[in-house]
Amino acid sequence: FQAFFRRCKDGDNPGYPRFKDKNRYDSITYTQSGFELQDNKLWLSKIGAIKIKLHRPIVGDIKRLTMRRTCTGKWFVSFLVDTDVQETMPLTGQSVGVDVGIKSFLTLSNGQDIPNPRFFVTEEQNLAKAQRKLSKAVKGSSEWKKVLKIVEHIHERIANKRQDFVHKVSLELVRAYDLIVFEDLNIKAMARNHCLAKHIADVSWNKLINITTYKAEWAGKHVELVNPRNTSQMCSGCGQIVRKNLSERTHKCPFCSLVLDRDHNAAINILRLGLQSVAQKA
Repeated sequence: FQAFFRRCKDGDNPGYPRFKDKNRYDSITYTQSGFELQDNKLWLSKIGAIKIKLHRPIVGDIKRLTMRRTCTGKWFVSFLVDTDVQETMPLTGQSVGVDVGIKSFLTLSNGQDIPNPRFFVTEEQNLAKAQRKLSKAVKGSSEWKKVLKIVEHIHERIANKRQDFVHKVSLELVRAYDLIVFEDLNIKAMARNHCLAKHIADVSWNKLINITTYKAEWAGKHVELVNPRNTSQMCSGCGQIVRKNLSERTHKCPFCSLVLDRDHNAAINILRLGLQSVAQKA
């Protein structure tokens, strides 16, 4: 307002100052200067010192700082640092095919099965109850704001659990295997199936593949994507096509008598296709 009145006195035609809400920005970025990290305190220009909880010690020179606010009002700070390249993980000489699913989150070609934690499904009743209360409250009222916070907290809790789980699973894969093979799935098309859309969104296959890919690159390892056509229908023992619908969970080959879990059979086929693809590119 002082600048507004000053420009008015100077004969300018300034626009009337716009109200700037404290929640106007959800992120702030500092480049090179304007901040300083001291132990458990972060000093920011025009803001002052803020107490923070460091996830881990900062190694290297901080080049950029980004503050981000979540929908529940929590602030997180990320630091971009200049540091020496870390050594790659030791090679294991092992390869694995990964079949993603809904009943099991992952089935590996060695037969290992990682159950689906179903984070959204386990919170679905709590979320539905909160959303019903929100729909009945008067929009903008104190009750509406209170219930909205509950809904946002549930969504954030689901997202945090899912993110943590995917990071841990991807790290286990990268540590154990040098070559990790996934199907190159068209997840958007699969999500058009209204019966499966909710469950497909809950398992976050795309996030798993993307996170595993960049972790593998950092570790000096490799993720290969293969065509998913007939990976579930083909017999991993003899290569014959054995038609099955989604309700059939066991692969029974009439040609070579192989009996195997459907997802395990698919994971073996995925690994074989991945090894062939890598050999052709070599």
